[in-house]
Amino acid sequence: MEPYAQRVPDAPFPVQQGTHNATQPVLVRPVRPRPGLALAGTAGIVLAGIALLVVFGYLVAVLGASGFLVAGIIALVPLTIVVLVVRWIDRWEPEPRTILAFAFLWGAGVSVLFALLVDSEVQNLINAMGGTADQFQFAQAAVQAPIVEEFGKGLGLLLIFLFARRYFDGPVDGIVYAACVGAGFAFTENIQYFGIAILEGGGLGPIAGVFIVRGLMSPFAHVMFTAITGFAIGIAAHRSGMFAGVVAFFVGLVPAILLHAFWNGALFFVPDFFGYYVLVQVPLFLLAIGFVVYLRKQEQRLTFARLHEYAEAGWFNPAEIPVLATAAGRRQAKRWAASYGLSRQMRRYIADATGLAFVRQRLIRGHDDAHTRDEERQSLNAIVASRRALQGVPVRR
Repeated sequence: MEPYAQRVPDAPFPVQQGTHNATQPVLVRPVRPRPGLALAGTAGIVLAGIALLVVFGYLVAVLGASGFLVAGIIALVPLTIVVLVVRWIDRWEPEPRTILAFAFLWGAGVSVLFALLVDSEVQNLINAMGGTADQFQFAQAAVQAPIVEEFGKGLGLLLIFLFARRYFDGPVDGIVYAACVGAGFAFTENIQYFGIAILEGGGLGPIAGVFIVRGLMSPFAHVMFTAITGFAIGIAAHRSGMFAGVVAFFVGLVPAILLHAFWNGALFFVPDFFGYYVLVQVPLFLLAIGFVVYLRKQEQRLTFARLHEYAEAGWFNPAEIPVLATAAGRRQAKRWAASYGLSRQMRRYIADATGLAFVRQRLIRGHDDAHTRDEERQSLNAIVASRRALQGVPVRR
């Protein structure tokens, strides 16, 4: 038996009866609010938003208002592709939207601003040393960009881990947050590249070429690089303490930087870009997708195991567990709920059950503190309330 597994609280008798019919709410002590966390989150979003406005102002000055607007509209296409994939990854146990918003703003604003400032200093250094344009281009793409950009993007992930660790449950969470950071960075960077192509003129051909290469062939490049750092931090969040998360940040940066450097640097030595793309970049992308699918399956198994423990304690009917903790069961449950006009209630019930499973996992991993225990009690109360709402019985608060 795993640690703390014997400490699942038994469900009160009305709740055990209610797993087969209507239940009564469970009165529990509410989770103590953390005003500091909310304040830090609000400050983070505001500061990241200000950084994004500064970057946009710079791009408008360089590209012109019309060039910026057109490039921004074009950049929405690859951004939409990435967002749809991120939603698919995050579907099983969705992360708070405020944290996802912060991650995107950090990538689109703070990380880009940091890269722009360092880029100007590196350019001045190379000019002072008498470097050639080719040397500068290679150093920028294969050395400076991977180090500076991955550090800037990864720092946002580290801040999420340090200030919102309760929402950092494991590797999938790390990948989701990293994907949002990477998507934000790529969005702003694409505006710059598309805008420069527009400024240089030459008709639709050059613009279409840049769009195909950056917008359609490699929209997930920054997501893949930063996801390595997010995965490393997620492993630490899953198993260890704060210090381990900081160490994991630096450990994850190394392969992220190397992959980024390889991705950029190889283009200076490979004569056939499309051959390189098919032989190297496509397999890397498919490998990443396969790994994410594996991690999602792990999340499903974790949810099934943890909810089964609560079923044994009387909080669920055992027959509910395959419905709540398998993809096929959820689809069937949602179709049933839709036929009775209860889609919203079913989604809430599934989300509450999944959240309970991940709170339980934190307890099992040793994060057995008063606040996590309060979260567990609150999650159990939410389960009872969402079941009553699903059954159409009003819940008295």
